[in-house]
Amino acid sequence: MMLANGTVLGFMHGDLPVSLRPASRSWQSGTLLVACGCAMYAVQPLLPLPVMVTVSNGLILLGLTAYCRALYAFYERSPRAWLPLPAILGVLGVFWFSAVQPNTEIRIVLISAAWLVLMGNSVLILKRGARRDDALSRRMLLAIFAGVFLFTALRLLHYVRLGMAADFSIATDASWMNLATPMLGAALPVIGTTAFVLMCSERIRRQWERAASTDYLTDLPNRRTLTQAGVERFKAARAREEGFAIAVIDIDRFKTINDQYGHETGDIALKHVGARLKSAIRDVDLVARTGGEEFVVLFDRVGPEEVEAAAERLRSAVRLHSFTAGTVKISITVSVGVAICRGEDADFNALLRRADEALYAAKSAGRNQVKLAA
Repeated sequence: MMLANGTVLGFMHGDLPVSLRPASRSWQSGTLLVACGCAMYAVQPLLPLPVMVTVSNGLILLGLTAYCRALYAFYERSPRAWLPLPAILGVLGVFWFSAVQPNTEIRIVLISAAWLVLMGNSVLILKRGARRDDALSRRMLLAIFAGVFLFTALRLLHYVRLGMAADFSIATDASWMNLATPMLGAALPVIGTTAFVLMCSERIRRQWERAASTDYLTDLPNRRTLTQAGVERFKAARAREEGFAIAVIDIDRFKTINDQYGHETGDIALKHVGARLKSAIRDVDLVARTGGEEFVVLFDRVGPEEVEAAAERLRSAVRLHSFTAGTVKISITVSVGVAICRGEDADFNALLRRADEALYAAKSAGRNQVKLAA
């Protein structure tokens, strides 16, 4: 099952976004390494004990290390510098206490300690991943790692208390723990791989949702998101009898910037204006880019006397902060049209049309000013 899961993940690798491929490659490597390490026990009678236990445990530890690297890559973090140490020290310890000073109990302690460090680190990575997403698949994988971590700790205590004989082997039925270990140990490379694939799918879904709802240039909500939010907020404001207003903002003489400095500088100007507008709104408000050089702000829970001051803050936030494109310092102004929700507004689009009319009035009056809709 481990080999099958690793192979399936390999076939899927090419269909994943480039950003997820390093994590997928590391996870696949981990699954195949653990599978090969477990398979070594099938040929135990054919190999000297030191060779078999060193190679098998080395492969499994490298697999657990690869799982850690996969999680670091998934969350776009650099692996810890010490990450290879548990595997290196574990392999050296197993070789020493199997070939030089044979001692099964010490081997089990060393290997269990290395497992606990690597799986504990994976648990921490997944817990910190909650800051970026709270997907069920992440919680599933966290539960699997935590479960195997606890089982490894109990397994260590069991073997230490068992009082093992010199010829004790974990590859026989001498203890019930010998049978439980491979069954529960397979949860990580088998069920865990399924959870990891679901994590990748969830990440892709969120990326597509973000791409569909966000302006690619300014990283602000786009027209589609603005319309959905505007309709919902318009209805909510009417139901709660709270103030609601819209500001439509247009960059003055934007075509001149494109013609004089080039479209690349024009893109920088759009990003600059978007950032300045976002810095001048409250947490409850929403600013979106609706296309070209036009932006729209939704003001929630505002009174008529507050709206004009809020719109002036937007205009000043852009006017007072020029930006640099190469060696050129460019000043930008915006015109703002504002409409306050009134009883005669049948829907969100009606309110938006009145804000557009106010913007046209601000442009006609000389630009770089705020006009309120009649």
